[in-house]
Amino acid sequence: VGDGDFTGMGRRFLDHFITVGGLRPDDRVLDVGCGIARMALPLTTFLTPSAEYWGSDPLPEGIAWCRAHVTSKFPNFHFDVADVWSKSYNRRGTILARDYVFPYRDESFDFVFATSVFTHLLPADAANYLANIARVLRPGGRSFVTWFLLNERSRISEAAQDFHYPAEPDAVCMAVSRVELEKAVAFEEQYVREAYRNCGLAMDEPVRYGRWARSDGGPAFQDIVVARKLPLDRARH
Repeated sequence: VGDGDFTGMGRRFLDHFITVGGLRPDDRVLDVGCGIARMALPLTTFLTPSAEYWGSDPLPEGIAWCRAHVTSKFPNFHFDVADVWSKSYNRRGTILARDYVFPYRDESFDFVFATSVFTHLLPADAANYLANIARVLRPGGRSFVTWFLLNERSRISEAAQDFHYPAEPDAVCMAVSRVELEKAVAFEEQYVREAYRNCGLAMDEPVRYGRWARSDGGPAFQDIVVARKLPLDRARH
């Protein structure tokens, strides 16, 4: 479930979703990589009964727990198993992340978030997930994604030096482990910016850089990128 206090982390990210991401109580929300409801639980106190929450995760045990303990009390909260294979996190999956299609309709969500998901994806996987997020977002909808971004600011930090294994031949991202590339992955910020533009997602400025690289960062440990889906006519230009 990640480092840190389970309940406290969820509450802090709820505040980030609202103050940084613009989450509204009546939004239709998708949680990519929901785990065992670390973000879903605090959202039950914020989203109205008319709102909808959908969470997906590769681990069936976690989804079963969420259905038993969250959906049973909040019927507008739904959880799906994502049959995605990962060498580091789910060797039982049958679909590669670069080929996975989110099982949701086009333009069906107001707010999509992925916390500590893209920090475990390789370029083709990240590009596919970002394209899926753009597809399921309504025009004007917001995405909230955390990354490790490599740039002039982060590159001089000691933490960035941990990412010293090229995860791909073109080196748009670096990993902390040569054996388990997906253990932690940092992307070149310019590559990420281009990936967002290619999907028709307009990044909010400034990026909220995290504390992973510098202690004066904030508001979170990882870098937060909030973006809005452009209308089709603007996305083409």
